[in-house]
Amino acid sequence: MMRNIDEKVVKDFGDEWDTYHHRTLEAKEIEKVFDEYFHLFPFKNLPKKAQGFDMGCGSGRWAKLVASKVFKLHCIDPSPKALETAKRSMDGIKNVTFEVGSVSSNSLQENSQDFGYSLGVLHHIPDTEQGIKDCSLLLKSGAPFLLYLYYNFENRPLWFRILWKASDILRYFIARLPFPLKKLITIAIAGIFYWPLARFSLIAEKLNLPYHNIPLNYYRHKQFYFMKTDALDRLGTSLEKRFSRQEIKEMLERNNFEKITFSTKMPHWVCLAYKR
Repeated sequence: MMRNIDEKVVKDFGDEWDTYHHRTLEAKEIEKVFDEYFHLFPFKNLPKKAQGFDMGCGSGRWAKLVASKVFKLHCIDPSPKALETAKRSMDGIKNVTFEVGSVSSNSLQENSQDFGYSLGVLHHIPDTEQGIKDCSLLLKSGAPFLLYLYYNFENRPLWFRILWKASDILRYFIARLPFPLKKLITIAIAGIFYWPLARFSLIAEKLNLPYHNIPLNYYRHKQFYFMKTDALDRLGTSLEKRFSRQEIKEMLERNNFEKITFSTKMPHWVCLAYKR
């Protein structure tokens, strides 16, 4: 039995990554988003034969790029369907292993990994801090760990947080629908809300007008594919947690991490920490 997972969330994400596998996107589009997450990561400072983990690899969209920069990468995900998608995405890449497992139940040895990352995963498990602790246990002293957890809008105005609360009520109902219906509804939401607001933000940016508090401005330079993927990701899951920057820092520090750096770019909060 895998610990610290929600079975419905695992099934939902398996369906999502099977549908939105990102293999049809141009490499340059994936690379641009990859840089938003990984620009802090010290690839050049890793040991020559560095091996590490992608905890919750999903479709393998990040793992495919990371694998080209490291000696060995362990892709771990509790969803067999997601892992099959990742295998197809990385067909022919020899320095990657695949394991159906969770952050708290996998075959990696403690203190064995030279690096690790978990992006957009640990806010979808029952005990997020335990997940951070379990990642810490796998890493060698001094190893970098890249983490992305949903932010709680502490840097946004009150009206923005009220809008999010309304969307969270919507999520409660959408997340409980059958996947085909959930997919159709979130595509419609991406078209009705994500795309217009993203393009409005882009126009505002080009006119040198303030756009940072326009909802969904993060997508202003992105293809619709990312919008419908993230609409499903955001509204299709029954378990979601959000954290302040300070809460993330404290969880990392309590679990043997130091030298914590937060990205100033969206998405919030991406951060880099090092195992003590």
